Amino acid sequence: MSININITKRERTRRLKSGAVVVHTRYVLNFRDPRTGGRKQLFFERLKDAQRKAAEISAAVTTGTYAPERKAPTVADAVQSWLKDREGNVKERTLRGYRHVARYITDPLLIGTTKERAAYTVTGELPKGTRVEPLLGQVKIMELSTAQIRAWHKLLTQEVGAFTANRAKLYLAAALTLAAEDHHVRPPAMPANLGRGRVKEKKAILTPEQVSQLIAAGRDDAEKGIYYAFPFLMGTRPSEQLALLWEDVDFDKNVVRIRRMQEMDGSITNLTKTVAGTREIPIGPILREMLLEWRIRCPRKGNELYRVFPGLGQRQAWPKPRIGGGGPLLYANFRNRMWAPALKRLGLPPVTPHSARHCFISTLQAQGIEVGLVAKLAGHSNAVVTLGHYTQAVRGGESAIAALEQAFA
Repeated sequence: MSININITKRERTRRLKSGAVVVHTRYVLNFRDPRTGGRKQLFFERLKDAQRKAAEISAAVTTGTYAPERKAPTVADAVQSWLKDREGNVKERTLRGYRHVARYITDPLLIGTTKERAAYTVTGELPKGTRVEPLLGQVKIMELSTAQIRAWHKLLTQEVGAFTANRAKLYLAAALTLAAEDHHVRPPAMPANLGRGRVKEKKAILTPEQVSQLIAAGRDDAEKGIYYAFPFLMGTRPSEQLALLWEDVDFDKNVVRIRRMQEMDGSITNLTKTVAGTREIPIGPILREMLLEWRIRCPRKGNELYRVFPGLGQRQAWPKPRIGGGGPLLYANFRNRMWAPALKRLGLPPVTPHSARHCFISTLQAQGIEVGLVAKLAGHSNAVVTLGHYTQAVRGGESAIAALEQAFA
């Protein structure tokens, strides 16, 4: 018995963020499996590795000892490997979100209403008039095509919405990339121009002038001012702010270290939302002054400083101090007792605490800070997230036209 094997060379160019172009070369071993007759491709970084493997296969076929390669991984295998790889790198709440969306890649989808899908998930019984449509889970990666991915994405968009479909596509791409590294298989190209569905509305944010007003009020508010001024000066997520400990504030190096998050129940997780979320943010003069003053008044845990933003405890009749403070401050209490009253008192729009992060990022961009540095301070893994989801205009169109005319003058 003989076998026909040929080796082809493939080159792909890739443009880096710096503008440099790199060429990625791979050598592809092409042959038909003598047992199954199916077309096989194996990928190698070096030519000599491809030649060595071709010689091994030829010798095995000649001597009759050839055995097919181990079971080809499926899309479900790739997704499970990716989820396992994420364990320990992201907080458990984020991982649960990954697992939930991953079901729309691997598990069969009930074609019906949202309520019917929920009932099917709980009971396992198929509601009358519905059907179950298989998705990509059992498809082998080597047999997966771009057309299949496009059809799958279209089905998800129709049945569960564009947002979920796009998240699932993002996770599928990550899982296939990891599978390519681990199993030396070449996944198909992800389809382009799928459309983004309904355009997500930009979060309302305060103008720089309104933020200046809020921070000025915060500097005069010795009890609660630091709570609502801090996120505008640091760009933190509410869960990062409420989890901050005094040991994370380094006045010698003049930085705040973000390395944990607070859960909904007030407990602290020693992980950030993503790996990039662990970061250091410089402290500006205004915030440094506010933090130093707040450190004197901040409620203790016992007799020791612990949380930077603890619960304030119960108010007593003047001039007695509050009692019972120093414990966790839940997000709902922060928003209802500190954030919203401050905005209302100053006559400012009722924006959300998370909008302070949008304002921080957008204002830095408007001030000409390069997007790579803004992404680093915000805890984004790359600038695409910063530009695509957080950056929005904080100045009027007049300033843009003035800059244009100055350039052309």
